Amino acid sequence: MPERLNFKQMCARFDVTPRTLRHYEYIELLFPEREGRARFYGPREVARMTLILRGRRFGFSLEQIRQWLEMYGADPQGALQRQTWLALADAQLAELEKRRSELDEIIAELRDLRDATARA
Repeated sequence: MPERLNFKQMCARFDVTPRTLRHYEYIELLFPEREGRARFYGPREVARMTLILRGRRFGFSLEQIRQWLEMYGADPQGALQRQTWLALADAQLAELEKRRSELDEIIAELRDLRDATARA
């Protein structure tokens, strides 16, 4: 039988708060099985959670992640999902490069100010 995690195990496995997990369910990123009030997460939900957290780490919005995950069922061959992912990745890479450039400028400016102050 495939692995099933309860709510508490899912939170622990992914190091997320119960509030975060409930929010992901509320916005329809996750669809746990329900038995009474208990929730159980199978391999599909574990895989989705892995993708959600990876997407968040890369800076994608939850809405972008939700839309991308929805394409999986609509496109069994994965062509649309792959094409969409590449477009999202290219846009996010450009944004991250821009932010890195801005951070490099801020770091250099702060370092110059600190050095000038230390010499005074």
